[in-house]
Amino acid sequence: MDELKQVIRDYLVKEYLEEGDDRQIGEDTPLITGGIVDSFSMVSLKRFLERKYSIQIPDAEATPQAFDTVNSIAALVTRFTQR
Repeated sequence: MDELKQVIRDYLVKEYLEEGDDRQIGEDTPLITGGIVDSFSMVSLKRFLERKYSIQIPDAEATPQAFDTVNSIAALVTRFTQR
């Protein structure tokens, strides 16, 4: 797992999995459809990524599909860090 994906995964585990939660988060784990991330959490994650990587993710791009896996989130961040 590359560094960007690891940062995203670590944030998700720290913020959204409670102690004792035995669910694992991999690169393709469904986050929203799997009930790990909800709409409020998605906003918090978006703000974290924007601050960490000094980017702006337009609300129109911050869709549930874009935030449903570590891979899709990493692809979104990469698109905006390469501008």
